[in-house]
Formats: sequence, structure tokens, C-alpha cells
Amino acid sequence: MKSSLIIGAGALITVAGVIFALQGLGYIGGSVMSGVTFWAVAGPVIALAGIGIAVFGMRHRHSAS
Repeated sequence: MKSSLIIGAGALITVAGVIFALQGLGYIGGSVMSGVTFWAVAGPVIALAGIGIAVFGMRHRHSAS
């Protein structure tokens, strides 16, 4: 159960990072973050962190069984 939560949190963080990057690049408008270079750089970093968290949860799941 705990590893499922870690995987889910990693997936949500990844999606948020992708959205932040798209807003920073100007593909998604209507936000204060739209067209801001900081979010174009921070978004992929956040997405990679989310992928890392999800991978950690998957490895934890396999080692626990």
C-alpha cells in the first residue's frame, strides 16, 4: 500500500512538472507562469524528480514482495 502511494505521488509530481514546463514555454496560456523562463527550466527538473520518486516506489514494491 505504501509503495502505491509513493508511485502515485511520483506520477502526480511528474504531471505537474510537465504542465509547469509547458506553461513556461508558452504552450499553455492563461497563467502567471505562462512564458516565464524559470518555469520552462524548473518544470523538467520537477518532472524528473517525480519520475525518480515513482521509480523508487516501484523498486521498493519489488523488494518488499
